[in-house]
Amino acid sequence: MPNKIFICDDTKDIVDLLVSIFKFEFKDVLVFTETDSRNALSRMWDDRPDVLIVDISMPWLSGDQLIRAIRKDPVLSHIFIICMSANLNGEELALESGADIFLAKPFDLDQLFTTIHKVLSNL
Repeated sequence: MPNKIFICDDTKDIVDLLVSIFKFEFKDVLVFTETDSRNALSRMWDDRPDVLIVDISMPWLSGDQLIRAIRKDPVLSHIFIICMSANLNGEELALESGADIFLAKPFDLDQLFTTIHKVLSNL
């Protein structure tokens, strides 16, 4: 069964960019996306991702709220969470909420790829 990455960001351009890049970098990985954080939990229940890439600052349900909900859910709590934000103050909030790693926007693609490859190789 292929590994799965789920991207949740309210900025469609970022989601589209990551999907395009991931198609080349992670050929055997399924990528799921959601731009409306209100739908993210139910989508993750359906898609069962191994890795979540989430923006901390989103309308409706913020990234830290989504992370806390995932960490409380026994079905989803195993997900490796990469949290991103253009606000450097978001790092503390992301990590306190349960994110495994924080990346500042604009993010370094090599760092993102290295992190994801490492996580997926340990599954």
